[in-house]
Amino acid sequence: MVERITERGDVLPLLSELFREHGFEGTTLALISQRTGLGKGNLYHLFPGGKQEMAEAVLAGIDAWFEEHVFTPLEQAESLESGLAHMFDAVAEYFREGHRICLVGAFALSDTRDRFPDRVQAYFGRWIEVVQRVLGRAGIAPEPALCLAEEVVLRVQGALVLARARRQPVLFRRALDRLREDLQRDLDFQLNNRRRRR
Repeated sequence: MVERITERGDVLPLLSELFREHGFEGTTLALISQRTGLGKGNLYHLFPGGKQEMAEAVLAGIDAWFEEHVFTPLEQAESLESGLAHMFDAVAEYFREGHRICLVGAFALSDTRDRFPDRVQAYFGRWIEVVQRVLGRAGIAPEPALCLAEEVVLRVQGALVLARARRQPVLFRRALDRLREDLQRDLDFQLNNRRRRR
């Protein structure tokens, strides 16, 4: 039985999973109504802009979650190591150890990206920007910091796609663990090189 839904916030988790399962185009109002227990009139009352507004609200919720649980803790961590460790743990939690796809990534890979270009670009851009900034504060030069930040996001997203394609969520955890090790080795290399040049 569907719990009684009275506010937008109540329906967003259900919408998020529907968009993950069926994509933007495949998530019909009939499916949304069935999953939420709300009629079309109630759905339009909560989201006057229809499915477009629903997806916007879901993407805004994803942005807020990453800001609170990934980006802000990473920037405010006492050390680079603890900040990165927290980031990887939070990412593993959010993507349910590879069982949950990245909705923004899924939108980016389909024609849906043209409906939400700013949201899609901002999500990935913000992640790269924050990682680059904390690496820079740790002493990594701007260009290598950018390359490493892009590598982090690329490998997280690639691991999600591969885990989903192979139906082996364990691939995601394995890739995250390897990424942690590789990133630490790259950081050590960059920082040692910088010390030698002084």
